[in-house]
Amino acid sequence: MKYNLLGKSDLKLSEVSFGCMSLGADQTANAKLLHSALDEGINFFDTADLYDKGENEVMVGKAFCGMREQVVISTKVGNQWRSDGSGWDWNPSKSYILSAVDASLKRLRTDYIDLYQLHGGTIDDPIEETIEAFELLKQQGKIRQYGISSIRLNVIREYVSRSAITSVMLQYSLLDRRPEEEILQLLQEHSIGVLARGSLAQGLLAGKPAKPYLGYTADEVIKAAEAVKAAGGENHSSAVVAAQFVLHHPAITTAVLGIRTSAQLTDALDIANSTSATKETTEYLKEILAPNKYEQHR
Repeated sequence: MKYNLLGKSDLKLSEVSFGCMSLGADQTANAKLLHSALDEGINFFDTADLYDKGENEVMVGKAFCGMREQVVISTKVGNQWRSDGSGWDWNPSKSYILSAVDASLKRLRTDYIDLYQLHGGTIDDPIEETIEAFELLKQQGKIRQYGISSIRLNVIREYVSRSAITSVMLQYSLLDRRPEEEILQLLQEHSIGVLARGSLAQGLLAGKPAKPYLGYTADEVIKAAEAVKAAGGENHSSAVVAAQFVLHHPAITTAVLGIRTSAQLTDALDIANSTSATKETTEYLKEILAPNKYEQHR
């Protein structure tokens, strides 16, 4: 397993990491899966207070109780569940973040969160207030680092210029090359780590039936999936090739993969243990389709 420093921080993350959102309701099975991932070298586990109304954090906290120093835990804040449970509202206020962190700490059974991320964001948010909340939490020792999870260019630029974020989580794959236009270079120039999600494009690059996706037609999706399969040949699965395409970019710190089953964990470990994509393979895949670009929030 390869490990990379996250931005300018001292957090060292496995190049392939565990997205906990996909975990089911069986705590015993989840704990076994999480422990197996840790045993195989995956040390970064990503969750959010939004997932399953906080129960996802509870499961992660229970699984790693007594093992805290061995793992790097990330969670997110900003989506506030309504009291009647009917949905959630966006709330990036300082007061909410300062209260929500205590609830996450309790659910995760820990005194600190390694990486605390704003779970979204708009250009109309009280950004300075949000930054003040994260900086205060660092001073208090409740979080080690903070970042944002966003695909909005205008929001990412604001945090890059106005805050000390350590990371940005964004979607990136062969079928979503929008970050290549500007954001990956910007983050690399500022030594801000990138947590890449969606590497398999909802499974479209790994065997799921084709459908239109982010401006590409179903036929174009088929073309990309076939190219990925061909690039893998007999030695590598489509999942390995698709994820290695993402990891080829020097701005990427880790690929966050949604893992729910032991088979998916095996795929994740195959990705981690495979030789990095060659330049020739990467260039071949880039020529398959014209890259898409962000259309909103520019």
